[in-house]
Amino acid sequence: MNDQPNEPETGSIEVSRVIKAPAERIYKAFLDADALAKFSPPAGYTARYDHADGEVGGTYRGTFTSLDKSDEHSFSGEYVELVPNERIVQTDRFETDAPEMQSQMTVTITLEEVADGTKVTVRQEGIPKPIPEEDAAVGWGMSLENLARLVEYPEAE
Repeated sequence: MNDQPNEPETGSIEVSRVIKAPAERIYKAFLDADALAKFSPPAGYTARYDHADGEVGGTYRGTFTSLDKSDEHSFSGEYVELVPNERIVQTDRFETDAPEMQSQMTVTITLEEVADGTKVTVRQEGIPKPIPEEDAAVGWGMSLENLARLVEYPEAE
């Protein structure tokens, strides 16, 4: 239980997937607003990113919108640590007035070269409790599936 009355309860998840692409290509996709808009939204949503300033201290801002336009939520954050082709650490926060959704999340993306390509691991901490951890994990799984479609080469190099 959280002892701080002003801080909402939070959760965390970790999701991994091997993507048949070099770490450099994946790393660049995570720092590019156009690429993020293509791979980050879960099924049933589109995304737009106002910007993604891929440098330490740089910020990003995006919005997910449901296909029927009935649901839209914006989020933003800052790049805290960038180790080219290995790790990205960023903050993330929903832009909402709802107190239970006010936690600052930390997302750590690690890239590890493996025999079949690059193992991408996403760890998200500080997920607001109204969002079931299972839903966050499924959402990230969809994003990684979309990312694979975006960055994998159709034929072997």
